[in-house]
Amino acid sequence: MRFCDFPYKRPAFDSFREEFLGLLRQFAKAVTADAQAEIIGQINLRRNYYESLSSLAHIRHTINTQDKFYAAEQEFFDETDPLYAELVTEYYRALVASPHRDELSRRCGRQLFTLAEMALRTFSPSVITLLQQENKLKSSYKKLLASAAIPFDGEKKNLSQLIPYQQSPDRAVRRDAAEARYQFFAEHLAEFDDIYGRLVAVRTEIAGRLGFESFIPLAYLRRSRSDYTARDVAYFRREIERHTVPAASALRKEQAERLGLASLKYYDEPLFYPEGNPAPVGTPEGILAQGRVMYEKLSQETGEFFREMTERELLDLLSRANKAPGGYCDYLAAFQAPFIFANFNGTADDIDVLTHEAGHAFQVWLGRYREMPEYHFATMEAAEIPSMGMEFFAWPFMELFFGIRAPLYRFRHLCEALLFLPYGALVDRFQHEVYTRPELSGAERRRLWRALERKYLPHRDYDGHPFLEGGGFWFQQGHIFDTPFYYIDYCLAQACVFQLWQRACTDRDGAWRDYLDFCRAGGSLPFLELLPLAHLSSPFAPGTVKRITNAVCGWLEQNRP
Repeated sequence: MRFCDFPYKRPAFDSFREEFLGLLRQFAKAVTADAQAEIIGQINLRRNYYESLSSLAHIRHTINTQDKFYAAEQEFFDETDPLYAELVTEYYRALVASPHRDELSRRCGRQLFTLAEMALRTFSPSVITLLQQENKLKSSYKKLLASAAIPFDGEKKNLSQLIPYQQSPDRAVRRDAAEARYQFFAEHLAEFDDIYGRLVAVRTEIAGRLGFESFIPLAYLRRSRSDYTARDVAYFRREIERHTVPAASALRKEQAERLGLASLKYYDEPLFYPEGNPAPVGTPEGILAQGRVMYEKLSQETGEFFREMTERELLDLLSRANKAPGGYCDYLAAFQAPFIFANFNGTADDIDVLTHEAGHAFQVWLGRYREMPEYHFATMEAAEIPSMGMEFFAWPFMELFFGIRAPLYRFRHLCEALLFLPYGALVDRFQHEVYTRPELSGAERRRLWRALERKYLPHRDYDGHPFLEGGGFWFQQGHIFDTPFYYIDYCLAQACVFQLWQRACTDRDGAWRDYLDFCRAGGSLPFLELLPLAHLSSPFAPGTVKRITNAVCGWLEQNRP
């Protein structure tokens, strides 16, 4: 069945709730592990049904934020998702209290019970209205971003459509494009400040009602972090500051020299080569066709996967007016269908999306027969390893997209992956500071961001731009608004993927087997227990960050254009 034919009907939530609660009553009365396991299966079917409808409404809403029908459906789920979460909480409460817990743990996996116990600490009926407020504020942020209609080059551009101009070889063009971009954020400064301030306040209140001193421990539970702590993450950030920040500053200095510039300004950072960054050749349709060739050649599994994605039209890649910005992968369990959402803009980012989001989709596709919703995706940081890993396993096929400039793409791709680590650490440190001091005003938060930028990105030069010098860069970072504390997960994953990349340079087949084993495990194990499946060192282990930084810098030194 094609995506456009997936049937949608708003769930009758009252009857859904009654049916769900009825199954929980049966579960409580069941006298054997077999009987309880059967009811778990029935509950999972209903959970997959509801979550698929919620995802379907969200996808169709983001495809066209002006579609009134799906805008209304998104509002419906903003209201009902917290009520649904209450039902899942009741299920988890029954699950962990089961007299047959040991047997169910053997059948369903210990991770299910770990996740259930964490989830129980993140929810109470007393916070439902606050969760609804949080959902509405997140939707307001997305709608504000999608409203961007920025006059540039004789047309109205959304944020995604400005990116090619920001990478122009003409310095005046990329400066003007950057200024146009940040003018939008400056004009809406009060709105962004207000939305985020209210998000911080409501999340802090939720945490207080649930018995936490701050939102931070609640956020870690929401991110399903069961085998490491904020102290481990702080150590990881310090290692990045110690080893990767100096390397990143050196790479930016080399970039300025390559571009023939006395100093690298913020609007120069997106341009890596004076003749322009490598851009994919051909139309979006042609890029998609080449993507199919790539995945057919990569492996039997990826070939079958991508054929299904294209034949079922499970990709929406083109940037359009009223389409939400960004890219993501979602999963519709009721249809055993991953879905990839993106905004192609004619830059190398299109290929990164085609590989990154496809990595997410491939991982969940490999486990598409899993009934357990908890195991569809790995926990957040582990889930980014399949996506980032796919970016690097696709390296040998980049000639399909970039022709003779493929080596330049690979150099830039690896360089940007390393440059990302300090920025990701900055985003994480900022959020830890904000939620430690939720009383900060909007202006104080922006000053805090700018101070941390000077620590993690000491090379960045805003050339006196008032909005950016004032600390507003982060307004465009959706994760800060939508999924707090998620961003460091990309850094943790990148630290692991660099190890896969390094191994693939000498033993590609072995690295690919490790990657498949990791993907097939889905979310059945916590992060640090998944890593041995792919023979990966923990990012928190002493020496890991230093080793990967040195390995990447060594390759870049040998392959400098």
